[in-house]
Amino acid sequence: MLAGKTIDEIQQIVDQGRPTDAKGRYLHWDEMRRRVPPDGLTHEAWWLSTWLSRRGLRRSLPLRALDGAGFGVCMVDAVWESLHRIDQAAAGDVLADDPVIARGSRNRYVVSSLVEEAIASSQLEGASSTRSEAKRMLLTQRPPRDRSERMILNNYYAMSRARDLAADGHPLTVDTVRELHRILVVDAIDDPADAGRIQRADEVRVWVSWSGGARGEQRLHTPPAAHELPERLEAMCAFANGVSDDGFVHPVVRAVLLHFWLAYDHPFVDGNGRLARSLFYWSMLRSNYWLAEYLTVSSILRKAPAKYARSFLHTESDNNDFTYFLLHQLDVIERSIGALRSYVKSKRREVREVEALLAGRADINHRQRSVLAAALRDADADFVIAAHQRKHSVTYQTARTDLLALVELDFLTMRRDGRSYRFLPAAELPDRIRDLATSSR
Repeated sequence: MLAGKTIDEIQQIVDQGRPTDAKGRYLHWDEMRRRVPPDGLTHEAWWLSTWLSRRGLRRSLPLRALDGAGFGVCMVDAVWESLHRIDQAAAGDVLADDPVIARGSRNRYVVSSLVEEAIASSQLEGASSTRSEAKRMLLTQRPPRDRSERMILNNYYAMSRARDLAADGHPLTVDTVRELHRILVVDAIDDPADAGRIQRADEVRVWVSWSGGARGEQRLHTPPAAHELPERLEAMCAFANGVSDDGFVHPVVRAVLLHFWLAYDHPFVDGNGRLARSLFYWSMLRSNYWLAEYLTVSSILRKAPAKYARSFLHTESDNNDFTYFLLHQLDVIERSIGALRSYVKSKRREVREVEALLAGRADINHRQRSVLAAALRDADADFVIAAHQRKHSVTYQTARTDLLALVELDFLTMRRDGRSYRFLPAAELPDRIRDLATSSR
């Protein structure tokens, strides 16, 4: 590559080196060789200058490759910029004080997000159930009808368990990893004895395959030898808990590396991909990125699984450079946050629209509009006559008439609670208000 070059020419190649291209992209050689190199450089010289520039930025990570070499990461501008945006959103206040999305609605959205994540993560691993059927199973709590539905239900339980462990400040241990694996594969694995069991040195080692593309199934990754797994899992848990001597690692980088580490070591016969995503979820929540509860990362991955596989391959094939996988996952997280922002924006728009419909109705007084405004913001709100009376300084009979009239309009439902009644928002309340407005024209 450098044969016949003078010292000055070699120095020029080195000086032109940047870790990214002119557009800020962190290109692998497989991508770079298809693009036009900068003026005066061949593709090979461009790659060399890029590689040398990255070498100076590279930071070592505790994960070791099959040959004992270490993984590393280059914290280029694109990484820091993405982490900054995620910090602002996922550890910030996108929903914390939103007047449109009250606590009850947020709890409902968390459940919905867990459901979507459980379905998409299982579909990435081969579950064939349709989203609508799987969602109906989870929300109605009906028993699973086949192995695909069982995978999805297990994934929901595992994600819920990971959330509880994070909320309790529970550190990650090998026993915890095995517990989550058991939850993920119960009644959805060929041999029940393999649930929670780390592979042994005396058995055939599983390997990671990729079935996309025209060439059929291909070997994507050969994991470390089974006899190394106990020690490697202990090291992974130490890293996950922040007790290993790694210096400062950004919490999101730590969560993404935890995902990659479990997938790379592949310690179980089946279910490693789902487990890797559960550990990522645990790590984000444990680091107080509470918005992770609302994100459906796997639904983004499922739309372009080849990109996930490619980022894994690029990391392994380029000197164990974790930057490729990290940048891909950061993009997925940001896109998931964008989907949540779109939901919040549409919810705000819906509430404003429905409130405008109520404002012009003479048959709904200001006290009733106050009740409906609260009900639109919180699907789990409830109202009692005495509290409504005190809030608006009216008689008990007036308060009772207000709430019963909203029941007659099918805006509220009434439920007996001991010797009194509670009034709850009707299902699909915005649609009911729109329907009434349309019929009254």
